Amino acid sequence: MAELEQESGEGKKSPKTLIIMIVAAVILLAAGGGVTFFLMKGDSSNGEKVEHGGEDEAAVHVEKLYFDMSKPVVVDFPKGSTVKHGRITVSMLVEGAETIEVLKKNEPMIRNNLLMLIGAQDPASLNSREGKEMLGKAMLDDVTAVLVKMAGKGQVKQIFFTSFVMQ
Repeated sequence: MAELEQESGEGKKSPKTLIIMIVAAVILLAAGGGVTFFLMKGDSSNGEKVEHGGEDEAAVHVEKLYFDMSKPVVVDFPKGSTVKHGRITVSMLVEGAETIEVLKKNEPMIRNNLLMLIGAQDPASLNSREGKEMLGKAMLDDVTAVLVKMAGKGQVKQIFFTSFVMQ
């Protein structure tokens, strides 16, 4: 009988101990649920990145390089204008080494087109930033047209003036 009382005495727990155990269990369950939620959320976003990464990897693997034209473009402006001569050095941001090879191969045609394009500009407009930006866009369009004509695709992304002198 003493054994029965001792066993039943151990089975009874104080209400404080029972509350502490319940609170601890709820906290552990909440923490486990939170960790699971964040891990699952992280996995789904990584999965999306991997799916889109396949498309972007092809674009990322294409190396962006600079192509500097071998000589500056020297232009004589028409008589009567305040500016008589212009000397412009150009660099191009291109995608892939094969684009540089196409540019080198077709540099005489590109140089001719740029000479004609720059010579047709109003020298007064080239003194402003907007005029230079418009010229850069026109040059980009012209170079891209030559690449499309000669190689079937244009991979020039941007044109930079590394030197722009007008006298």
